[in-house]
Amino acid sequence: MSSEYALESIEVSSSPRERFVEYLQSRGKRVTQQRLQLVDQIFASHDHFDADELIADVSKLSGAKISRATVYRTLDELVDAGLLRAMNLSGRRVYEHDYGYPQHDHLHCKKCDKLIEFASDELVALRDAVGREYGFRVTGHRLIISGICGDCSKKQNRPQSPLDLI
Repeated sequence: MSSEYALESIEVSSSPRERFVEYLQSRGKRVTQQRLQLVDQIFASHDHFDADELIADVSKLSGAKISRATVYRTLDELVDAGLLRAMNLSGRRVYEHDYGYPQHDHLHCKKCDKLIEFASDELVALRDAVGREYGFRVTGHRLIISGICGDCSKKQNRPQSPLDLI
C-alpha cells in the first residue's frame, strides 16, 4: 500500500486503561479486574476483532474465563467511552481502536473479510466541500468500501488445479 494513504499516529495524554477507569468512575461503575484485563488485551495490538475473537484471545492468553455478558457489556462501555468504534460487516459486529487513532476509512473484502485502513486528504476535502455546500457542520465520517482484495482476486483468477477437486 502506498504510504500516501497510511495512518499517522496521534499522541494522547492518558493510556486507554486510564481513560477507561476515568469513564467508569465518572458513571459510578465498578472498576473490576475483568474489565481492566479486557482493556489491556484489546489495546495490546491494533487489530479489528469481534466479541468471539476477544473471548478466545483472553481465555487462551490468561486461561481466565470471562462471561460473554461481561465482554459484551465492556465492549459497549468502551464504545461509549470513545475508546472503540463498532461497525457491522457481513452480519457481524467488529470493533477497532478509536482512541489515539486518526480519522480513517476502510476497504472491506467481501470474500475473506479483510479490512484495510487508509486515510485520504482528498476524501476529507470532498466531505468538507459537500458539507459547506449544504450548510452542514461536518463532525466526522465513516466510509467502508466493499469489494474483493488483491489476494482473493488472484485466487479467483488462477487456473484450476487438480488439488481444487480434493
